[in-house]
Amino acid sequence: HVIGLGVSEQAVLTANAMQALDRSQIIIGCPRQLDTVSTYLDNDSDFTAEPRLIELPKFNELKVLLTELSDQQANDLQISILASGDPLYFGIGRWLSKNIDTSELYFYPGVSSIQAACHKLRLSLQDCDAISLHGRPVETLRSLIRHNQTLVILTDQHSHPKRLAQECFELGYHAARITVCEDLGYEKERVRSFTIAELVEENKLIFSQLQVTVIETGISQLMPQFPGFNDELFITGKEAGKGLITKREVRLAVLSLLQPSRGDVAWDVGAGCGGIAVEWAYWNKQGQVLAIEHNDQRFACLQQNSQRFGVVDNLKAIQGRAPAVLDTLPQANKVFIGGSDGEMSELLAFCWMQLPEHGVLVVSAVMETTKQQLLTFRDELLMVGSAVIETSQVAISRGEELAGQLVYRPNLPVTLFRFEKALDCEKKEL
Repeated sequence: HVIGLGVSEQAVLTANAMQALDRSQIIIGCPRQLDTVSTYLDNDSDFTAEPRLIELPKFNELKVLLTELSDQQANDLQISILASGDPLYFGIGRWLSKNIDTSELYFYPGVSSIQAACHKLRLSLQDCDAISLHGRPVETLRSLIRHNQTLVILTDQHSHPKRLAQECFELGYHAARITVCEDLGYEKERVRSFTIAELVEENKLIFSQLQVTVIETGISQLMPQFPGFNDELFITGKEAGKGLITKREVRLAVLSLLQPSRGDVAWDVGAGCGGIAVEWAYWNKQGQVLAIEHNDQRFACLQQNSQRFGVVDNLKAIQGRAPAVLDTLPQANKVFIGGSDGEMSELLAFCWMQLPEHGVLVVSAVMETTKQQLLTFRDELLMVGSAVIETSQVAISRGEELAGQLVYRPNLPVTLFRFEKALDCEKKEL
């Protein structure tokens, strides 16, 4: 029985939650949560026996604890786990639902600290974007922040207001305002609002660890707001916009062919400095991108770009040579091959074999030998009727000045192939 305590020094419980607590032989919670219900436990006369109080362990230990308790006790053992606010809104409920039979779980929501902060500041929750940086890298903020946005953030000791202000400053949100709601529901509750400059420059400000931070972002001239990052934003080890990076127009075409979606497990093979992988992960936070690159310098740029754009949660950079390193990776349902280092035939065979039905393989080619290998692969798939195939050629010319006049300089055309695995399908090519 997972019980949300609300936002208060003392538990704010519904009748059903109180009944669940009354019938529990074991109550698990962090020290603050156990203190929150202590007055209720001391004054309640409905307990048939004094419940056993256990301090909440780390998640990897919690599953073991729950299993041991169930094995040691009778089948009618009832356990209550205390949660802050709403257990299923950035709370422990999600972890429990993934690790315990849901038929054994019962939830009792309370008001969340995010709700309490919005009410305190007279903000409509549907007009805000709520995120959690609790236990996550602060750089994650970079992939979530947008223009003219109200962000309501659950924080930890690493994502304190000064650090968040520093992130906003580096991302170009110099006009943003940060409001810190501390100790909501407690007698010492405090709400303070700051400019970015005030937080960045002031070193003496102290904040409670029990807080919700609200950022009203304003506008940045640096960070992208829509697919198609400027090439100059990427670190390549070369002049801005140069180096081994898939150019913006081609990148958009590739992402369109891949159609990133929730739950994808994606490979970017020959990721270079990360143009495709970074933007793939940036716009699809509910997917996982594995970027494979063997060159030391390009791999370093890939890691730096991952940090720069904040895709540290759902992009994993892997240094190694494909296809050998692919054997160690989880199965992908979307694959992009941007570089093969002479191993294109082997890569095509390996990546296609491991794709599930309706999986997608997208490949780019500039050199004629690579195109010929792709044409051969296309012919083989058409012969057996196991794929839906789409191909196009992208030729881009960009405007530059020459002797004070506008000229368009062409980039090398890039040929794109998209193969979708469709077992026993009719032979079809688009």
